[in-house]
Amino acid sequence: MARAFTFPGQGSQAVGMGRDLAAAFAPARAVFEEVDEALKQKLSKLMFEGPESELTLTANAQPALMAVSLAVMRVLENEAKLDLPAVATFVAGHSLGEYAALAAARAIPLADTARLLRLRGEAMQKAVPVGAGAMAALLGLDLPAAMAVAAEAAQDEVCNAANDNAPGQVVISGARAAVERAIEIAKGKGAKRAIMLPVSAPFHCALMQPAADAMAAALADVTIAPPRIPLVANVTASAVSDPGTIRKLLVEQVTGLVRWRESVLWMKGQGIATLVELGAGKVLTGLARRIDPEVSGVSVQTPADIEAFLKTV
Repeated sequence: MARAFTFPGQGSQAVGMGRDLAAAFAPARAVFEEVDEALKQKLSKLMFEGPESELTLTANAQPALMAVSLAVMRVLENEAKLDLPAVATFVAGHSLGEYAALAAARAIPLADTARLLRLRGEAMQKAVPVGAGAMAALLGLDLPAAMAVAAEAAQDEVCNAANDNAPGQVVISGARAAVERAIEIAKGKGAKRAIMLPVSAPFHCALMQPAADAMAAALADVTIAPPRIPLVANVTASAVSDPGTIRKLLVEQVTGLVRWRESVLWMKGQGIATLVELGAGKVLTGLARRIDPEVSGVSVQTPADIEAFLKTV
């Protein structure tokens, strides 16, 4: 049964995440300590204790979610002697999860990954004045229909498809007025629901170009090694192992469409039957069956989850 390891994106954070892992496993504690040191911040304390308002800030949520995913990965490697290429064919991550996937596959060192995600979160927040951008979920429309709605709503402003998460679940992003227009247009085009999302910035659209420029500069100074297993990239929905290509795609990803639905279907086409989600929440696990009922999702985020997963390996 071929597997891919997947890594969640923003929105999966919750106060208390990683606390049980830290209490149970030394390798998990080591990950949190290394991230704290890299960021010169007690991010682990914020993860374990909150407040939620600080944890959800983009600059904190991005490295925090990566840290939990890597804590799970290091426990599997160190406590269970699990070898990534022996148990998984690909890694893939949703938006910031792509960085966790690359760190898990030893393409980018943990400390560098934490610093990159802190910068990414700050740059995304700074790219657009607060309140000037927005994101909305269009439920019941497929990607071509959602893209048509976004194009009609733009009216010389930015309005792009941002996330193709699952059939009938597309997120759009852009200037607030354009996104508000898109919501009304979508309702007239057969959308079951069209709702504004509680986000602090319009991610994955052309308004994020300043953040993409910042990431291009930062990634130029970071060593990227070939991942131990290929990454299925958000912007291409196909596998990549070349470090130069990975660097380029990570920059494109800031403004580009997260092609998650296509990524899962591509992996299924390569023989993947199970997506193992490492880290906080169960968003990707829930999306797996919605994308294709023949693909199963497994969430691994607690000591009990780890114990259960190891019985299947």
